[in-house]
Amino acid sequence: MKILVTGGSGFVGGHLCRELKSRGHSVTALSRRPSEGDLPGGVEKAMGDVTAYDSLVEPMRGQDVVVNLVALSPLFKPSGGDEMHDRIHRQGTENVVQAAEETGVEKIVQMSALGADPDGNTAYIRAKGEAEEIVQSSSLRHVIFRPSVIFGEGGEFVSFTKKLAPPYLTPLPGGGKTRFQPIWIGDLAPILATATEDDAYDGGVYELGGPEKLTLAEVARIVHGSEGRPMTVLPVPMPLAKVGLSVLGSLPGAPMGADQYRSLQFDNTTTHNDVDAFGVEESSLQTLGAYLGER
Repeated sequence: MKILVTGGSGFVGGHLCRELKSRGHSVTALSRRPSEGDLPGGVEKAMGDVTAYDSLVEPMRGQDVVVNLVALSPLFKPSGGDEMHDRIHRQGTENVVQAAEETGVEKIVQMSALGADPDGNTAYIRAKGEAEEIVQSSSLRHVIFRPSVIFGEGGEFVSFTKKLAPPYLTPLPGGGKTRFQPIWIGDLAPILATATEDDAYDGGVYELGGPEKLTLAEVARIVHGSEGRPMTVLPVPMPLAKVGLSVLGSLPGAPMGADQYRSLQFDNTTTHNDVDAFGVEESSLQTLGAYLGER
């Protein structure tokens, strides 16, 4: 099978390309800077930008499936402002779908997000929801994944936690009660690969998470505990956190802002963990603490 992975040189893309190649597929990783990324031998590289439709057409030709992974992180404020979520996620997906339809690609695997909703509370969630609608209304066979936060080599969830929740005396919005369900990339990539090659999953929307639902405070304790650093949570009332992050977001180069505050108001956990649809038991998944070697 010939598979094009947009965002193939990124965190998830690199791991997925490696998994797909190990299964014997012909894999092409598309990115704006194809020289970047640690990809295994035999994975082709192509230059393309999901915001530039014309750059997608030639790499799409002859492909059987496109896996659309290009995304901005919801954890940090985009350098171009929150409107970048619309440009990358909605408009980018629209371009990918149109190019796939024009060139005869049969199927798309779309990386979405838990809570994706065109009427959602954050720019990220709204754009992801609109992107899902574009995929579902297309002529392509499709599979949609909604993962919780992903951790592993090359990921940013751990570094995000360190920035938001420093060790020792740790101020956390709402006391850090927002819940996450971190999933290890080593568990996620095989699931994505299986849905890419197996038509039995076509038409499905799958929520994926790890084996534990952890509060932000618990995540921070695991992260800092793995490095031998204690922490004491200093609860910050949500209204005060809103003011602080909103002010911070107005500063050039600030990593977080008002949209990140809004994202901390709802949990990032599955309603039902669909890993079982892929023959995987939730209890067999890697925990964040085990991955980090928590002390």
